[in-house]
Amino acid sequence: MNGFSHEIWQAISLTLQLAGLTTIILVLIGTPLAWWLARSGRWWKEIIGTCVSLPLVLPPTVIGFYLLILLGPSGPGGALANLWGLRTLAFSFSGLVLGSVIYSLPFMVQPLRNAFEANGSRPLEAAATLRATPFQAFWRVAIPMAVPGLLSGMILTFTHTIGEFGVVLMIGGNIPGQTKVLSIAIFDYVETGQWQAAHSLAAAMVVFAFLIILALKLVERRLSARVTP
Repeated sequence: MNGFSHEIWQAISLTLQLAGLTTIILVLIGTPLAWWLARSGRWWKEIIGTCVSLPLVLPPTVIGFYLLILLGPSGPGGALANLWGLRTLAFSFSGLVLGSVIYSLPFMVQPLRNAFEANGSRPLEAAATLRATPFQAFWRVAIPMAVPGLLSGMILTFTHTIGEFGVVLMIGGNIPGQTKVLSIAIFDYVETGQWQAAHSLAAAMVVFAFLIILALKLVERRLSARVTP
């Protein structure tokens, strides 16, 4: 690790910032969305659910292409960027965050939706008999019971964002200190024939992913045991 250059440490810092911000934003957006998808009786909710799940099956380059159009000077992102005196949100850290939120959305919503659906209505009905408002029942009953799903969503979102390549390359490019994250750095090393440096970064990411998934399995098992009657 001591052999990493300043540029790589920048990429590590940028990657962690991107993954952290994306996870926080998706907790705030994904939790109410997952709750609505799990509880709503609207017939068109599955259309929304399908849209949320699209990033799971679409090639990252397809999503990246349309995000590039949306974030570019002629798209809504360009109009938004003008408010800050910028020409575009593409090839910026803000654009990376927006793209990562969209691409990682199903990794937060789906585990949470499954958790809310698995818990059923009976706990909420019991809370209602104790005169809890829907808001109180949501925060004091539904959320605590869905903690394993919430944790799964957060970890999957965080790790998926760290490993994303296609969308990041399409909308962020390769700007050191601004959009050059770890996955792009590995690609750079391979393209320039620096195999040892690429191996060091890739191996570190494999170990990181293994430890995160192992920790997720262990914590999920413990939390599930606590919430199961």
